[in-house]
Amino acid sequence: MKKNGMVVTINGTSLLKMMAGLFVGMILVFLLVGMLTSLKPEFRPSSDSIHEFSSEVNGEVFLHLLSLENHYFSQSLPSHSIDFKLSSLFLKLTTSINPDDPRSLLGRELPGFSLFDSEILVAGEGTNYTNMPIESAPPTEVLLEEREASIESLQDHEGQENVPPSPPLTTEGRKVVYIYHTHNTESYFPFLKADDTSDPNTAYHSTANVTLVGKKLKEELEDRGIGVHFETEDFQSLLKKKNLSYGASYDASRPVVQSALAKNRDLQYLIDIHRDGLRHKDTTVTINGESYAKIVFVIGGNNPKADKNTRLAKELHQLFEKKYPGLSRGVVAKKGKGVNGIYNQDLSENALLIEFGGVDNNMEELSRTAEAVADVFSEYYWQAEKVNANSIEKP
Repeated sequence: MKKNGMVVTINGTSLLKMMAGLFVGMILVFLLVGMLTSLKPEFRPSSDSIHEFSSEVNGEVFLHLLSLENHYFSQSLPSHSIDFKLSSLFLKLTTSINPDDPRSLLGRELPGFSLFDSEILVAGEGTNYTNMPIESAPPTEVLLEEREASIESLQDHEGQENVPPSPPLTTEGRKVVYIYHTHNTESYFPFLKADDTSDPNTAYHSTANVTLVGKKLKEELEDRGIGVHFETEDFQSLLKKKNLSYGASYDASRPVVQSALAKNRDLQYLIDIHRDGLRHKDTTVTINGESYAKIVFVIGGNNPKADKNTRLAKELHQLFEKKYPGLSRGVVAKKGKGVNGIYNQDLSENALLIEFGGVDNNMEELSRTAEAVADVFSEYYWQAEKVNANSIEKP
């Protein structure tokens, strides 16, 4: 073709190749989209799966990748930056094996070693990877056989309580804290008339259990003016009715928690109370001459709101360090294979899972701890309310 003295040559073969390539590309895109949308929901890519995928990658790796296109980003890398290797990154993302962390391989080969996949975010006094919180399912025979409990001694202890004075601050009838127990049958050996206390996995009971600790915490919070919705749903009974395993406990508690949140918009904090499987030496501390059951905050590491939940737990831990040093064992994140990794904490930015003591702690120790938790939490709550009120008043 000739135009204004210029000759433009069009190669028909190249044009056909480009059009064919474009057509094939479009067909491939349609096929890929069709495959993704036809998958079952559990196999489809989601924001949670992408979050989990990217959380395994060090933040500096993303800066390295960006700097390959724009060298300006390389200025943000620290002087002691990691040695970026594409092969190591590919191996980690495809197999979840970190060449720099042998636990990622051993956890799949050694029974029980996956416990060490948990991460200590804040270590309290004496906390290390040898005494991480232990949570395991009770043997089937324990679930089928009801144990005799020392209900009388627990009731006697409750009868010694004094009527508290009226709190200076109240939520004025609003229930702002939701207390529940996903593993509501977790118990303590002092609650039970048990001759053999060698196996922590046998400390379970339908009534004399961790819900008594939650009830005590509820009463202590209400004494400090904080309204509480105390969940009485028996989640373990729900599992039996639906013929589900103990591992599905959080699936049983989740819709109940969601329903409570939908019915009461005032709920601001979710507290799931559990009992640790560790023994007395790791779960007990003496403060001012009195024995307390230690607590530990557990964060679901696969939870998209983990950062917000962690921040809350860390702030409470610091308050415990000031008022009751040694009572908090710290903040631990659990994720990966063999654990739930969410713990319903994606339902709120202010969700907590707190382990109260271990299988050997008695009601007196647990009651002191419940009172201490209410003391610290109420201080945190009223301070947060004051800050929120001041921010609203400002123009």
